[in-house]
Amino acid sequence: MERETDYFTAYRSLKLTRGNDGVLVAEFHTKGGPFTFTASDHTDFVDAFYRISQDRANKIVILTGAGGEFIPNIDFSTFGNVADPGVWSQVHDEGVQILENICNIRVPVISAIEGRAHIHSEYALLGSVIVAAEGATFHDVPHFAGGIVPGDGIFTTWSYRAGAGRAEAFLLNPQPLSARTAQEWGVVAEVVPNGKSLDRARELAALYLKVPEVTRRNTRVHFIQPLKERIVREVGYGLSLEGASAADLVKSMQAGGKPSA
Repeated sequence: MERETDYFTAYRSLKLTRGNDGVLVAEFHTKGGPFTFTASDHTDFVDAFYRISQDRANKIVILTGAGGEFIPNIDFSTFGNVADPGVWSQVHDEGVQILENICNIRVPVISAIEGRAHIHSEYALLGSVIVAAEGATFHDVPHFAGGIVPGDGIFTTWSYRAGAGRAEAFLLNPQPLSARTAQEWGVVAEVVPNGKSLDRARELAALYLKVPEVTRRNTRVHFIQPLKERIVREVGYGLSLEGASAADLVKSMQAGGKPSA
């Protein structure tokens, strides 16, 4: 219990609960309701996913969100002046580390999606299996539509799961993508009635737990390896490109004009 309380209650926006079966549910939230992503959460999640990955008492991990949403909103103002190289250096390093640490979770990860996965949907796509409610939608609110490069891993994960052509079109003209379409693209494994994604994720977890632990762990390691290699190879560079575009966006806004070509 001592180790559990050591990190289970350490993060403001990530509720961690684990049953006697070893299934850890990691729920994104803001004060118990739908999650609004902030800079402090970006910092917290580096440590959170590292701790989750190293805790061998976690037999299965389920990622989900509170209030009928996955990650619907972001508060850009909390990140400060992203044109400042020091500010972006922290964003860059944390962004790389979060994704690598999710990849390093060495047990099956199930993403249970309700409502809007409109911010950092790449977290969900690093799961072994995605279960989405009928009304769930996937989107990329912060990047190209807002004037910056989608370089934080969202292209890497979507192109890996759905194919490069679909990912490029989706990210260049971001519109809400339904759970059914995401299933047709091969991103979502199962579509369930609204409110039932977590229940179905638990059913899948119980099924996976019937397999010996080393087999279960090694299967996750094997399945995530090709995507992990792309994350390591591409995301640091992508975030550098995104940082340059963010600086240009801030510069153009300060000048009262439009982003330069």
